[in-house]
Amino acid sequence: MDIDEDKIDEAVLALLYLTLHDDDRAWKSFDWEAMNRLHDKGLIANPVNKAKSVLLTKEGLLESERLFQKLFRKGA
Repeated sequence: MDIDEDKIDEAVLALLYLTLHDDDRAWKSFDWEAMNRLHDKGLIANPVNKAKSVLLTKEGLLESERLFQKLFRKGA
């Protein structure tokens, strides 16, 4: 099966918005490959550490909210 990794990354970033806490941190319990791609795109801080959450960059925070609204808002 041919998978569009960009669409997966968008969904993961939108779901990170769902688990947001402390203004710009989100629980990082998602696929590691997707998390690494989001880091490579500059949307999150390096997810490889002992913390159970990851820091979203300013751009990542804005994009995660936009994607969350786009993908999961009723009537959108």
